[in-house]
Amino acid sequence: MMVGDPHFDFASPGRIVFGWGALSRLPEYIAHLGPRPLVVSGGSIARVDPVLDLLTHSGFVPHLFQVNQEPSIELIQQGMLQAREGSDWVLGFGGGSVIDAAKAIAIMALQSGEVLDYLEVIGAGKGFEKPGLPVVAISTTAGTGSEVTRNAVLSSKQHQVKVSMRHPSMLPTLAIVDPALTLSCPQAVTASTGLDALTQLIEPFLSCKANPMTDGFCRQGIPLAVKAIRQIFHNPLDKQARTDMAYASLLGGLALANAGLGAVHGIAGPFGGMFPNAPHGAVCAALLPAALEINERVLKKRYSDHVCHLRLKELTNMIVGTQDAIFDDALEWIQQTVHLLRIPRLRSYGLSKDSLPLLIEKSMQASSMKGNPVPLLREEIADIIQRAL
Repeated sequence: MMVGDPHFDFASPGRIVFGWGALSRLPEYIAHLGPRPLVVSGGSIARVDPVLDLLTHSGFVPHLFQVNQEPSIELIQQGMLQAREGSDWVLGFGGGSVIDAAKAIAIMALQSGEVLDYLEVIGAGKGFEKPGLPVVAISTTAGTGSEVTRNAVLSSKQHQVKVSMRHPSMLPTLAIVDPALTLSCPQAVTASTGLDALTQLIEPFLSCKANPMTDGFCRQGIPLAVKAIRQIFHNPLDKQARTDMAYASLLGGLALANAGLGAVHGIAGPFGGMFPNAPHGAVCAALLPAALEINERVLKKRYSDHVCHLRLKELTNMIVGTQDAIFDDALEWIQQTVHLLRIPRLRSYGLSKDSLPLLIEKSMQASSMKGNPVPLLREEIADIIQRAL
């Protein structure tokens, strides 16, 4: 049965290369991009060395730009200036923050202005004058899906917000997903990004913007993530579980890029702007049980004939693994998993009752909230946050 709008627009990277050891295939696909890549990586030189060696031995002259935090406007400004010194293309090697930084640097490298000129709400909101430099994205975590999306999330400490920069040319020319690269992730990162991946499959599946293609990705990805996430936590070297989690994350990225998200990310985005040291994946994980519970309650209370009742039933079956499961069974599994994976409460990042009014106000205006299956009232958003507090 086709559920959702059968007329849709679907965007994806130029090429996706997936599989154990896929990193070694990088030189096959980049010869035409030019000899001088800017390599955007995390703070560990040892981690990115194999990529630099691979590029050098293949005749490229890479230059390194390191990202030690979630990308800020100031950081992108620095990277943009470095890219303008002569980079032909940009390679992002790392988690979601690194890849987002790479995409933002690539688009800004060919514009005439500064970052704030092109940001809405806190900037001038100008349209991009040109497409950006080509981007190659190589993910080292299984969670964000940033390697297959056309946006980058940037933080502004001055404005205490996170804002998105979007353009079709920010979709990577090449996305490489090699599950072997996730083996070195710390346990806490594996847990938070894994639950973020699950969230980014659940929210597009329930989204009011869902379409038949994204539904297919979610229906395949949710059971894989459910099965793999606890297995990886207990046995980080489990090759099959790592592969399944990386694939589920990839599917989630493709789904969210085309169907949007919901209340979890609608709250997590503003939260990250107010508390920039809070890991995005962990914040999403802390919010997921409460957001599902409140959405289910609102659907029962105000939308008795909404199509999302069928989707919640299907989601329940995928999570629990049986056809006779009820929603409370699925909710209990998620709550137990969040506890098992030691996800902190929101208060651990500094959120207090005094901060709630501002967070609620910003969450109500967040773009991700537009994908929530049904509109939520102010007090319902407050309830989600307080349950995760």
